[in-house]
Amino acid sequence: MCGIIGYVGPREALPILLEGLGRLEYRGYDSAGVATVTPQGHLEVRRAVGKLSALARALEAAPLAGRIGIGHTRWATHGRPSEENAHPHRAGPVAVIHNGIIENYVELRDQLRARRHRLRSETDSELISHLVEEGVKSGLGLAEAVRRAVAELRGSFSVVVLSQSEPDRLVAAKSATPLIVGLGEGESFVASDIPALLGHTRRVVVLEDGEIVELTSQGARFMSFDGRPLERAARVVEWDPVSASKGGFKHYLRKEIAEQPQAWIDTLGGRIAPGSGAVRFETELWPQAAAAALERIVIVGAGASWIASLIGKFIIEELCQVPVEVDYAAEFRYRRAPLNGRTLMVGVSQSGETADTLAAMEEGRARGCHLIALTNTVDSSLARRADAQLYTRCGPEISVTTTKCFLTQIEAFYLFALHFAAALGRLSESEAAALVEPLRAIPQQIEAVIGREREIVKIARKYGKARDFLYLGRGISYPVALEGALKLKEISYIHAEGYSAGEMKHGPIALIDQEMPVVVIIPNDHLFDKTVSNLKEVESREGRVIAVTDHPTEELRQVAYEVIEVPSTHRLLSPVLTTVPLQLLAYHIAVYRGTDVDQPRNLAKSVTVE
Repeated sequence: MCGIIGYVGPREALPILLEGLGRLEYRGYDSAGVATVTPQGHLEVRRAVGKLSALARALEAAPLAGRIGIGHTRWATHGRPSEENAHPHRAGPVAVIHNGIIENYVELRDQLRARRHRLRSETDSELISHLVEEGVKSGLGLAEAVRRAVAELRGSFSVVVLSQSEPDRLVAAKSATPLIVGLGEGESFVASDIPALLGHTRRVVVLEDGEIVELTSQGARFMSFDGRPLERAARVVEWDPVSASKGGFKHYLRKEIAEQPQAWIDTLGGRIAPGSGAVRFETELWPQAAAAALERIVIVGAGASWIASLIGKFIIEELCQVPVEVDYAAEFRYRRAPLNGRTLMVGVSQSGETADTLAAMEEGRARGCHLIALTNTVDSSLARRADAQLYTRCGPEISVTTTKCFLTQIEAFYLFALHFAAALGRLSESEAAALVEPLRAIPQQIEAVIGREREIVKIARKYGKARDFLYLGRGISYPVALEGALKLKEISYIHAEGYSAGEMKHGPIALIDQEMPVVVIIPNDHLFDKTVSNLKEVESREGRVIAVTDHPTEELRQVAYEVIEVPSTHRLLSPVLTTVPLQLLAYHIAVYRGTDVDQPRNLAKSVTVE
């Protein structure tokens, strides 16, 4: 969710750090900072809120020298964007930069305060610097101090540590968040992504979970979290810098599809209480004891955010037994909907700058609603105007067409529903724990779906010349049909329509013939048999059925021309796994047709005007 760069070698570190951070700007950030050990042996830190230009101005006013250093661009999770919360974080002789979420933050914070550590920020990252400082001051070498510190951490993290006590080395550790080592001639690098390294070396080692690396100008020494030495061979990266910013993929869209497992982990991180099914957020979503007073939820959004909200409606109504209304923000603001202080209003926007959603939320405020912003962007207009914020934390999306933000919006609604249902007393501890468990399996299951890409490519080429597509689903799969159709029309320019399978006979059935592919989302739920019956009506009119399912029965295979299998999960999370093949299908049809995948014609990433 943010950028890391580190350098040790014979050159001045600062230009290398700033260049590396510049190459990582595409990841998005709200503040930046660097630290070096000066030729006099002093650890110095510079930080600034905003873009790298603000950091550059701070460095002009107070320059830094040194041949070892670390740099960081932050995208806020714990704590608002501010200079105090920016990285690197310093504790005594130690400076730390960190990506990820420390799940046992509260426990560690209280322990450090009890040991008289003075914490200066609101972040979980600062705690790591204090843990390492304790080891260094007790006489441990830096690598051992880092190893003992990370042993106390739970969560996902990439950490790079610099200390004036050992000014010739960096130590880095990785668990579930990317970290890359670069090996040059008489110099070494570490970064969160390959683009930051390519101007200096193409020899890299991708750290695995549970690994620590000690970097000097002479090379790298690897070990496991339990201290065992490891042998890691470097590989040569063949990408050019432009390809590298796309992770080696041809398009940002495909890269962002691949990032969805990590985005899911980041959005989940730290929000499930250890050993229970209790969901907790960084801030309270409503005033204490106010949940029971809320009688109704109104959700407003636009585009894919509106579709994710429809899925959220199914989840919230089932788990919380509270009525939910979902409305297009552009329509909501022009009708006098009944709203009052017992209405909870949720505005959903990836960017947090969608003009219609902002206006709809202002209408809710004027009518006394409690407002929640569900967004990916910290300190966005939507976040600032709401009473509470629920962040998806999936990192920036470059491609106009949303993928990982859509999935993590569904995840956020699921977490919200668990939290709200518990506040209302409508979930027992055992029920909550059972509902939390499938969340942990989703990243690996998304990887399994992506692993079926070759068969999806074949389907895309087979049907990529069609002029029209129909997407069908029932129940919670109906919004997935809408999303699949939206994706296809956005990037391939094929006309596509999403429809309820049960409503097909009330109009769309007239369009079906042997030239029309019909994509059906049909998970193994209480509507499976009814949906199969709907598909037989398609079959009788020679429609070409492409089925996305976790339950490929013989009856379904007889009806469908193509079957794309996905793993099974809780039925309220099935839209996550059935959406991914639709993303890949739209992507590969667009590639086949030669359209502009990342910047489709006439579309913008964020619609900031009415």
